Amino acid sequence: MLSLAPTVRVFVAVEPLDMRGSFDSLAGAVRRLGLDPVDGHLYLFMNKRRRIAKALWFDGSGWCVLAKRLEAGSFQVPPLDGARSQVQIDATMFASLLAGIDFTAARRGWYRHAQSAASR
Repeated sequence: MLSLAPTVRVFVAVEPLDMRGSFDSLAGAVRRLGLDPVDGHLYLFMNKRRRIAKALWFDGSGWCVLAKRLEAGSFQVPPLDGARSQVQIDATMFASLLAGIDFTAARRGWYRHAQSAASR
């Protein structure tokens, strides 16, 4: 598992990307989003079918690329809330996304006291 510092922000590109490229093409894609690839943040890209994901991160001494290909299913992105080119997520959501959590099916559970549920 990748451990990120609390200062590292994670950006997910909204548009799909050709996954044949590596360090330089991913850095170029970050620049096209209007962001700086050497700012220490993590940038996540997916292909059109969302079966392949690549993350680019500059740790201060060099580039890191994390790639994951799903054998079945697809990566489910969090709600985009009208984002045009990228959406920012936290490290926990990033780990959940790579683990295959479906954000569209996730619901917030509300605690109900046994007494209030019985009084309905």
